[in-house]
Amino acid sequence: MNRVPIGIALNGVTGRMGYRQHLVRSLLAIRDEGGLPAADGRRIWPEPILVGRNPAKLREIAERHGLTDWTTDLDGVLARDDVRIYFDAQVTQQREKAIRAAIEAGKDVYTEKPLADDTAAAVDLYRAARAAGVKHGVVQDKLFLPGLRKLRRLVEGGFFGRILSVRGEFGYWVFEGDWQAAQRPSWNYRAADGGGIVVDMFPHWQYVLERLFGPIRSVQATVATHIPSRVDESGITYEATADDAAYGTFELEGGIVAQINSSWAVRVHRDELVEFQVDGTHGSAVAGLRECRIQHRGATPKPVWNPDLPATERFREQWQLVPDNETFDNGFKVQWERYLHHVVDGTAFPWDFAAGARGVQLVELGLESARTGRRIAIPALDL
Repeated sequence: MNRVPIGIALNGVTGRMGYRQHLVRSLLAIRDEGGLPAADGRRIWPEPILVGRNPAKLREIAERHGLTDWTTDLDGVLARDDVRIYFDAQVTQQREKAIRAAIEAGKDVYTEKPLADDTAAAVDLYRAARAAGVKHGVVQDKLFLPGLRKLRRLVEGGFFGRILSVRGEFGYWVFEGDWQAAQRPSWNYRAADGGGIVVDMFPHWQYVLERLFGPIRSVQATVATHIPSRVDESGITYEATADDAAYGTFELEGGIVAQINSSWAVRVHRDELVEFQVDGTHGSAVAGLRECRIQHRGATPKPVWNPDLPATERFREQWQLVPDNETFDNGFKVQWERYLHHVVDGTAFPWDFAAGARGVQLVELGLESARTGRRIAIPALDL
């Protein structure tokens, strides 16, 4: 097999997302399939180099998957000629410095979101990457999920007519850590460590809304820390200083109004952990991670409000399931494949640092709105 080996330094691979989605379900899965076909007929072959701070964990992961290349020396791995891509899945506060070092070393960069701690830093990283001539990308995995790909198909096919509104519900109950262990790490609830649901989820909502429906023109948000204290991984009670819930209203170009609730203090009464309902003049849809259901105006019932009688209609049964019509692969893997083609074949990759900077901007302006109680207009970034 004629391969194109691509050395990829994976920093933060000992974390859940870096390990499970990016290493195992993306890069190793591509290798299991014999590599990725390049435009010239060769096979793009990822060569992972595991990078982190804990040598024992790195060694264990490497041995588990038959890998031999791991290191705690980021500067050393960035100096290697056989390393072409730097990937970052660290906590956000460590990300900017590492990405800047990778750019200065001439490496192409792909990173988890958010791109940086603040908008100014994110814009500066974009400018630095452009000046260095390196290829740059930010993970925007939700766009590649089956449910949202079906939703995009409906938008592009004109199913909705004129889109009026988008309503999103995301979240689940994260246990406090006392009588049951929390299913998210404790740093998520400490502002000093870069925690908070706005920092975590608003970059997602930015690219979902922009790519599916149009640019965001304003944001108005209310945030809360509903659970004021939690118990960490060592059994120690700590103060939760970061927001664990955010309730946002976003005005989009064209008059579309989007409302998205995000919470780690909500119990799930919906089919999936995230759902978006889109209503238009010709039809509506409800999309989750995998499924999408529709109701066309020609099949819309005529409910009548009467609180004195029990409801006899089963409203959920009045919606039609959108068929797959194709095989949907892991969303992280699909975007990795697009990025590898971008690096090797020079194909377009719109999910770049400029897109990442707009996600960071929405975080900042959303938090400003929450502090001031105002609707905040979102200006175009000076890129």
